[in-house]
Amino acid sequence: MRVPRTLRATVGAALTGALLLASGGTASADQVRKDLWPLEAFGAQQLWKDATGKGVTVAVLDSGFRTTHQDLKGQFLPGPDFGKATEAEGAKHLSGSEDIRDHGTAMAGIIAGHGHGPNGSEGVKGLAPDAKILPVPEYKNSGQATRWAVDHGADVINMSYGGDMEGDTCESIQYALQKGAVVVAAAGNDGWSRKSYPVGCKGAIGVGSVNEYGEASDDNNYNSDMDLLAPGVKVPVAMGKSDSDYRTSADGSSAATAYVSAAAALLKQKFPDLTPGQIANRLVKTAGLAQAEKDKNLKLPDTHYGYGFIQPGPALRRDIPAGPAQGPLPMPDAKDSTQNPAGQNFDPDPPMGGKQAIMLYGGIGLGVVLVAGIIIGVVVAVRRRNNPRNQAWG
Repeated sequence: MRVPRTLRATVGAALTGALLLASGGTASADQVRKDLWPLEAFGAQQLWKDATGKGVTVAVLDSGFRTTHQDLKGQFLPGPDFGKATEAEGAKHLSGSEDIRDHGTAMAGIIAGHGHGPNGSEGVKGLAPDAKILPVPEYKNSGQATRWAVDHGADVINMSYGGDMEGDTCESIQYALQKGAVVVAAAGNDGWSRKSYPVGCKGAIGVGSVNEYGEASDDNNYNSDMDLLAPGVKVPVAMGKSDSDYRTSADGSSAATAYVSAAAALLKQKFPDLTPGQIANRLVKTAGLAQAEKDKNLKLPDTHYGYGFIQPGPALRRDIPAGPAQGPLPMPDAKDSTQNPAGQNFDPDPPMGGKQAIMLYGGIGLGVVLVAGIIIGVVVAVRRRNNPRNQAWG
């Protein structure tokens, strides 16, 4: 049974590393809407009777944005000017076939696209179509971007990236939480258990991708930072060479993160007094699993499934006690001035596609480190060549 039916039945009963994006070609706008299976899965038309994200600001920290795309006109608030150096740094991480604006535009569309054409019936429509997008360029200084977003009214912060977070990444996330902003971060698409940031920061909701059959992607990173799953396989997105261009499918926890951010925006509109932890509580308490996973009697949270895939309908409608301000997920406390291990750096553009991480600890000779690095590089190069789809964070 396809997840759309499963989720609808449940509702009725109740970049940065540029991520895995362009695995498909272009498509017509009406076909894009037909293929936008997450909206069907969530029963979006019924959801929007409860909330549309109106009055909520979602900061998208990303590489760049096509603010004039036909499905996003009017959705962007003014962003910061971090200078040409930031733009150049972002462009350096992209291949010649990619536009620095592609990834951010795709994420913004998933969150707050309004479509176009008769009654907005064509193109990409987001899960929170009345939310506003605060576009914040993010390269090399996630802490600066996060603090700027919070200080300029962000209610939700979308972080569809991961890797080496220099500066005060975890401190800035703590700052955001203290100011009442929900922080959502991608688990990553390497299929390994290695810890990374910003998803590794306490208080960030960690997200992996699930397909329309309710199956968690094998590419999801898996560890204790996995909290929730959301659609992230074969999702049509607004991106490409023009303001009317699309790609037939985006794959990865990048897209999934954007869907969780959109769900948080819906909850923020309906329950404006809830803390970030209490918003997370609603998402966790109403998360679901496909029958195959239920039959496994998983102990939740599971490193591969977290608490399950989000179900925005029940999250909006069920009578759920607010609970403690901290919520069910690990949150920073007053003593957590920083959570990124001192002196530990993470590659901002790490080898992608490896199914296991090789951790090197102190005491290993330099020669061994160099040999290991060469071996890893060869393995990753072969894997990338055999699986070009799986090359980046999501």
